Amino acid sequence: MSRPGTATTRTPVQLAATVVGAVFLVVGIAGFIPGLTTDYDSLQFAGHESQAKLFGVFAVSILHNVVHLAFGVLGLLMAKKARNAFLYLVAGGVVYLVLWLYGLIIDHDSSANFVPVNGADNWLHLLLGLGMVALGFALGRSLPRADAPGTR
Repeated sequence: MSRPGTATTRTPVQLAATVVGAVFLVVGIAGFIPGLTTDYDSLQFAGHESQAKLFGVFAVSILHNVVHLAFGVLGLLMAKKARNAFLYLVAGGVVYLVLWLYGLIIDHDSSANFVPVNGADNWLHLLLGLGMVALGFALGRSLPRADAPGTR
């Protein structure tokens, strides 16, 4: 009989982290595909000068795409254990909420916009942050407490 959270049995929080990680990987790859990314010839390493937009809406740069790829790989790796999957969703969601606030505060035409972000990215970051935190807490409720007897 396998334990919940092992390689043979995936908990709901692990499945959610896997899906979220996979979506970030797909988005990171899509940011490098001309056609899916409009104005691809203006894609810059970083900064607001990049006029490339994923699906013609979301500002992207090479750095932005690489961050999505790294965040996706991190999600897939952390989804291997239930507690790590929970942490990925909640902490990752908080990171996206901070990024949303950052996008609201900075001038999008300044060097502070190094990622780059635009209004569409800001809304997406808000929704991603709230969604990831909500998934983490909703699906991670059944995880044993770290200090419970018999848990690591």
